[in-house]
Amino acid sequence: MVNEGRGRLFRRKDGKYLIYLPKDLAEDSMFPFKDADSIFVKVAFKPGSTKKLLIEKWKEPTTE
Repeated sequence: MVNEGRGRLFRRKDGKYLIYLPKDLAEDSMFPFKDADSIFVKVAFKPGSTKKLLIEKWKEPTTE
């Protein structure tokens, strides 16, 4: 089981930022984001705290 790995955060020439995750981590059976080539995520951090990011699946609000 792989529950951590070293990835990379970098800025592209067009100004967008990307986060790369190690393949072993993303393909682990316990990895929380499954069955999707691309999903929307919410990324958050706490100002002034340790250097950590919280990444969670973003659910688009339903329109009725």
